[in-house]
Amino acid sequence: MTPTPHDALFKSTFSQPEHAAGALREALPAALAAQIDFGSLTLQPGSFIDEALVASHSDLLFTARLEQGSRFIYVLFEHQSTMHPLMASRLLAYMVRIWQGYLERHPKATLLPGILPVVLYHGAIAWNAPVSFQDLLDVPPETLAQMAEHVPQFCFVLDDISHETDEALRARAMTALGRVVLWCFRHSSDFDELVKLLPAWRDVLEEVRRAPSGGAALARLWHYMFSIADLRDPEKVLKALLAAAGPEAKEEIVTIADYLREEGRREGRLAGEREGRLEGQRSTLLKQLRLRFGELPEPIEARIGAADAAQIEGWTERVITAPTLDDALTER
Repeated sequence: MTPTPHDALFKSTFSQPEHAAGALREALPAALAAQIDFGSLTLQPGSFIDEALVASHSDLLFTARLEQGSRFIYVLFEHQSTMHPLMASRLLAYMVRIWQGYLERHPKATLLPGILPVVLYHGAIAWNAPVSFQDLLDVPPETLAQMAEHVPQFCFVLDDISHETDEALRARAMTALGRVVLWCFRHSSDFDELVKLLPAWRDVLEEVRRAPSGGAALARLWHYMFSIADLRDPEKVLKALLAAAGPEAKEEIVTIADYLREEGRREGRLAGEREGRLEGQRSTLLKQLRLRFGELPEPIEARIGAADAAQIEGWTERVITAPTLDDALTER
C-alpha cells in the first residue's frame, strides 16, 4: 500500500536522528528532555503499525541513552494528520509489540526498557481526543479510582501543531529542514495559503539547501507540495510554486515537475497495458462460456465486463469443468 504524502515526508525527514532529535526535544517537557542523551538517538528497523493502517499512519522507533548511567529507553514517534479517538489504545498495542520484540532478543531479561510515546499532529482541528489510556475505559469514575492500580495507565506526549503560529514553528530549536517540514504540515490543508506564505520561508529553504544532502531534501519537499496540490491544472501549480519559491529554486522545482510528468505518463501507459490484457482475458472467457453453454444472458456479459483480473482468472480456470453456467461463475 502507498503511504500518504504526509507520512512519506514525515518518515523521510524524521527517520534521520539529527532532524528527529530537535522535534522530540521540542515536544517533550523540558525536565524529561534533559534526562535524554539525544546525541545517542538511533533509529530502529521495522514498523509496529497494523498492516491495515500502513497507508494512513506512520511510526518511527528510536533508542536513546539516558544521561544518568547506561540505561536506554525507546522513543516511539508517531505522526497523525487526522485525529484518532483511540490513539492511546493503539499506542499501547505498539508498545506491547516493542516489548515482545525486546524479550525475543533478550530471553533472559527480567526488566523491560521504558517506552516514551510521542505523537505529532497537524489536523484541521485541534486535538480533543484522550491522551490518557485510562480516559478510554468505560468505567464510572469511582470504580476507576478503585481499579487504577490494576489497569494500564499512561499518557502519550502530544505535539499538536494544528494551530501553532508560523513564528513559533520558525523559532523552534530544530534543524532548518525539520522546521520547514512542520510548517508544510501546518498548512497542508490549504495549498494556496502555503504558497502565499512560502516567500517568507525562503531563508529557511536556503539554509536547507546549504546543508549536507540539502538538494535531496528540497526535492522531497517540492514533491510533497505537488502531491498536496490540486493538479487539475498542473501548469498553474508549477507557475505558482516558481513565483513563490524564488529563482534559486527554479531548477529544483522544474526537475520535480518533469519527473512527475514522466511518472504520470509511465503510470498511464502501464494502466493502459493492464486494461488491454484484462480486456483480452474477458474476451477469451466469453468465448469459452459461449462454446460450453451457448448464448449468454445480457446480465452475465455485464458481470464479466465489470469483473477484475482475479475474478476473470478464477472463472477461466473453472469454465472447463463446471457442469453449469452458474457453477462456472460462482464466487469462491
